[in-house]
Amino acid sequence: MHSASFTPILLLQLTFLAVLHGASWTYNGPEGEHHWSKHYPYCGGAFQSPIDIKSELLRFDPTLRPIEIQNYNLSPNEQLTLGNNGHSVQISLPSKMHISSLPHRYTAAQLHFHWGSSGRPLGSEHTVNSKQYAAEMHVVHFNSDKYPNMSMAVDKSDGLAVLGVLIEVGEFNPAFQQFLRFINGIKYIDQRVQVPGFNIRALLPARLDEFYRYDGSLTTPPCYPSVLWTIFRNHVTISRKQFLDMATALYSSYAQESSPVPLNENFRKPQLVDSRVVLVSFKEARGLQGTLTVTSPLMRKRVVQQLLVGDLADLADEGFYQLLPSASEKVHAGKKKDLKNQHSPAKSKQHTLNPSLKKSQNHRPVGKLGLAEDALCYISLEQNVLHQLKLSHAENQLAQALRDEAFPKLNLKSYLDCKSDLALPTIRNILRGRPTDEAFELDRSLTKALMTKQKTSSAIKPSVPGKNHGIFPSPSVPRKPHSQGYPHPWLLPMEWED
Repeated sequence: MHSASFTPILLLQLTFLAVLHGASWTYNGPEGEHHWSKHYPYCGGAFQSPIDIKSELLRFDPTLRPIEIQNYNLSPNEQLTLGNNGHSVQISLPSKMHISSLPHRYTAAQLHFHWGSSGRPLGSEHTVNSKQYAAEMHVVHFNSDKYPNMSMAVDKSDGLAVLGVLIEVGEFNPAFQQFLRFINGIKYIDQRVQVPGFNIRALLPARLDEFYRYDGSLTTPPCYPSVLWTIFRNHVTISRKQFLDMATALYSSYAQESSPVPLNENFRKPQLVDSRVVLVSFKEARGLQGTLTVTSPLMRKRVVQQLLVGDLADLADEGFYQLLPSASEKVHAGKKKDLKNQHSPAKSKQHTLNPSLKKSQNHRPVGKLGLAEDALCYISLEQNVLHQLKLSHAENQLAQALRDEAFPKLNLKSYLDCKSDLALPTIRNILRGRPTDEAFELDRSLTKALMTKQKTSSAIKPSVPGKNHGIFPSPSVPRKPHSQGYPHPWLLPMEWED
């Protein structure tokens, strides 16, 4: 997903970011996506996009509101900038366009496309049960309640919201023709033309109430995990000629170059799920269904906040197990992959070198992340971790160190936003750094809760624990073999309810 718009200030700021990283990027070859993390470490980090939206990841959430968009029907008197940035076709959007149905106001900045090639019309970034569509459109918005522009929002954990539209080759689409008729004017990098405004809403599916929702990242460098993704369930169609207009007319090189490079197959491959849950707004979804959480979202939020800054002894006295799912609830253990602890030198060094980062997880004021009122800023986090790694001459471990540092905070963000269930191993991890006597009492309560769940119903399985990150060992907690793919198994969701 591209994060730049064609405004001079934003182009200047993103150019500055590119200079800092000192690297260009492509989708294939020596600068292709498999090498992005060398210069853009978040591309090898946590919560990356796109993903394959598989049935087993889905979770129906009755609280998801239909997407409500404002001022999408633009007048022909308004001029939009259509451009070729070397990676995609992009259209700048006026700031009056916004999404009004999310917790914050998200203002539109630009839209762009990803597509395949004439010989292989498969180019969507997100896939559904491994099905790849011909193309995909992203309408990019930034959190204008908190940030003045997109360049300030792009590296914040709550900075961006993107509407994703899957595109299939089929019937002719008159809305797409509103800009495709100008595409020959932007054959090469940095070429731009002005196009009359049109109804942007017509580019979206008819139904805006059926969609997939998950926390993810930009799908292009620098890959910040700053995006709240909404992928519409229903695709739109364009004709084969319209598809070929995008797939064959453009180049990712400059006009003066003697060997022009075609601009096609500009999509990133699916990334690791990283224990995320994909929420769906429609009941017909296959896979995980039922209520979003087996405990009240407000109760879960209260528990997390008390764990972070409250009196843990009081929480233990209350009997923490009483706040967990009742043993009488029918909880079906969803199909779990085996887990494997991943021990990397970067992880151990990073925690040793930068104890303040670890400490902040438990002692800073509670906000949206349970950490601080301000959202995570990925640029500052990257700079802090890089500084610590330089002291130990371990700069080449930056991507893994950032994953280890950001992964717990990103999962906690999802928990406090009630997008996932609270697992007992997660609570144990949160206990790190708390006063020993308080943590001991609560750890006993956690163990009692887990044992109670095991004994009272054979239909209930405990959350899959990974390495015990708590302060005290818990030999009563059964262990499972681990496999790669989930570097932090203590943040796995609880088993789902059918």
